[in-house]
Amino acid sequence: MDAEPLSRLTVSLAIGLLVGLERGWQTRDAESNRRAAGFRTFALSGLLGGVTGLIALQTTFSVIGWVFLGYIMAFAAFHWLEAKNEGRASVTSVVAGMLTFLLGTMAVVGDLQLAIACTVGMTVLLALREPLHRWISSLNWQEIRAVLTLLAMSFLLLPLLPNRPIDPWKAINPYQIWLLAIMIAAISFAGYVAVKAFGNRLGVVMAAVAGGLASSTVTTLALAKLAREHPSSSGLLSAGILVAGVVMMLRAGTIAVALNGVLLVSLLPALLTTAAVLGIGAAILLFRNVQQETPELQIRNPLAIGTAVKLTAVLAAVMLTAELVRRMFGGVGIFVVAALSGIVDVDALTISIARMAGGDVDLKTAARAIMVAIAVNTISKAIMASWVGNRRVGLLVGGISAVALAGGLVVAAWEA
Repeated sequence: MDAEPLSRLTVSLAIGLLVGLERGWQTRDAESNRRAAGFRTFALSGLLGGVTGLIALQTTFSVIGWVFLGYIMAFAAFHWLEAKNEGRASVTSVVAGMLTFLLGTMAVVGDLQLAIACTVGMTVLLALREPLHRWISSLNWQEIRAVLTLLAMSFLLLPLLPNRPIDPWKAINPYQIWLLAIMIAAISFAGYVAVKAFGNRLGVVMAAVAGGLASSTVTTLALAKLAREHPSSSGLLSAGILVAGVVMMLRAGTIAVALNGVLLVSLLPALLTTAAVLGIGAAILLFRNVQQETPELQIRNPLAIGTAVKLTAVLAAVMLTAELVRRMFGGVGIFVVAALSGIVDVDALTISIARMAGGDVDLKTAARAIMVAIAVNTISKAIMASWVGNRRVGLLVGGISAVALAGGLVVAAWEA
């Protein structure tokens, strides 16, 4: 006897057992003769799907359709009687029964691993019924719209974009650029959720961390604006700006090393030193301002899609400019682009330079260009904090940033 059909039938039965375990537990308090389907019924449904698939392999695949039609008619009829007797309406068990049968069939005639993965996903969704219902009921329309927008960006627009360079200089890949926009928007939404979940006490720090992942420049402007409205919390909000800067540096280093691992030795010592000094300064401000007023964070846009689109536009422009300047001026031109791009964004320059490091650009030049962008970005944020916020925020952020950059410069000179 061939072991392959037997092993696949065993998986079909296991699929039914897994779903039946969850469904049986959910209806454990009901009388056994008053349930349309429980542990054994779902187990048999999976096995029935597997046997039907095995018969189809030996005869014709139309057997699957006919057996499935009869199965679902019987299953739905008994479920309707149960719902009528109990005075409730739910189609979840019917859909679960349909999927159990079909996944049992797939385990025999199709992709075994995919059938198992779908079964696990279905069971998790069934088991999370109460938490999911509570989460849905807590959402407002703005949050739902943000989720729908993010899903549309990911699953409707992204597949339509070409995953290849479209310009003559091979610098602009629409798929990769839009994927970065999705990541920025998703991180922005995660920051919104974190602030909502942790409340105002940890809101500044959580918003700073999430903002540093998305855009530390935007985060600096937002926190500086709060500092103008809440002068007594200037120290706490300055700490938030510094935390966003630390996250930005760690993010840039991670992106650079992930894209080009050879940058690890040349880039990380100076970068980690700068980030560590900023982190120490932020920690000191946080501990000194524990008793101060915590401002009310009013985040009205959970997704910040406008920011994401603007950053991706900057990304495209910087990637193209970096490539053109590199072709025209070589290494010196790269530093000019790094300084200019660092005023508003670091990711664009980091991605571009990391992709060229070790090839068209030597490793030390690439590492220094990334550090130039980070340094300019840090300085520009200190200026923004003073301009948008107040003098105290400007002094705190500017002073600590200057010390951090000096430390990174010393390490970079030592490494050279």
